Amino acid sequence: MVYNFKVFKKCSPNGKLTLYMPKREFVDHISFVEPIDGVVAVDEEYARGRRVFAQVVCTFRYGREEDEVMGLNFYKELYLASEQVYPPPEKLPYEPSRTQERLLRKLGPSAVPFRLSVPAGAPGSVTLQNALEDEGEPCGVHYYLKLFVGDSEIDRSHRRSTVALGIRKVQFAPSKPGPQPCTVVRKDFVLSPGQLELELTLDKQLYMHGETIAVNICVRNHSNKVVKKIKACVQQAVDVLLLQNGQYRNVVCSVETQDGCPLQPGASLQKVLSLTPALGTLRDRRGIALDAQLKRQDATLASTTLLLEPEQRDAFGIVVSYSVKVKLYLGALGGELSAELPFILMHPKV
Repeated sequence: MVYNFKVFKKCSPNGKLTLYMPKREFVDHISFVEPIDGVVAVDEEYARGRRVFAQVVCTFRYGREEDEVMGLNFYKELYLASEQVYPPPEKLPYEPSRTQERLLRKLGPSAVPFRLSVPAGAPGSVTLQNALEDEGEPCGVHYYLKLFVGDSEIDRSHRRSTVALGIRKVQFAPSKPGPQPCTVVRKDFVLSPGQLELELTLDKQLYMHGETIAVNICVRNHSNKVVKKIKACVQQAVDVLLLQNGQYRNVVCSVETQDGCPLQPGASLQKVLSLTPALGTLRDRRGIALDAQLKRQDATLASTTLLLEPEQRDAFGIVVSYSVKVKLYLGALGGELSAELPFILMHPKV
């Protein structure tokens, strides 16, 4: 029986270290993160009397490269895991995976396995989109696995004997859907009797990328005001936790209608509006949060960041959330009435 498996391979510039990894995406299960494992082929003559270390590095860029002047730096590196892989320990503290066992048999005695654990709550891989005129690396959180030869894990690595391979920490849609989102808001008027009531319901809480959201709107006009227009939009909320004023919102899709309007006093209106959040026409909009990509693939909007606890926010992370906002326009004197419902936007588990 033939067992086929795919591995990612990368060599150091001097050819003395070779990294093999079965995958480059590691799933965050909220309460724990999948271990990062692979195999390193070491040139034993070159490494004799030396040590080889493996590290998981999280990089966080929170400002543009072109703004880094006078020694100012908007870039941080976090070392989330570190382990000596060569010389190997006499006994491994874990059982090698099937792929690791096959690689060890194929590569011979010069190959050693490794496994690194990233702490739960580590920031997710998110990129903030550059505008078309921007140059340099985009802001966001990225991960890479680093292998280097040195005397200690804090030793300065030399480029010729270092391997760095980009990896990604991802979250997939939860298996259990949450409750159906629903809200009712009312507005009183100072000089007018009665209320204007807006009831907003989504058909479910969890949506996959590319899926259409059905927004159920029910307006009951018990006031003497006139509803002239209805607008619905999907908002992407981005929170750059390191920055005090790092919260902002992007409108990723919207729809506006006057169907059924003007809604006169005493009348009611029921309507379903469809919204499909997608990157589409937003590819030149600065600040849109995207899922970080390992290679040049079609980018997608960033998935919702799922947290075990609301307080479990890494200071170097970017938290992304989505909501549907519906607004009723009552004219210049009447003002407006708005309601908002959060929902979850994710990729399905593969």
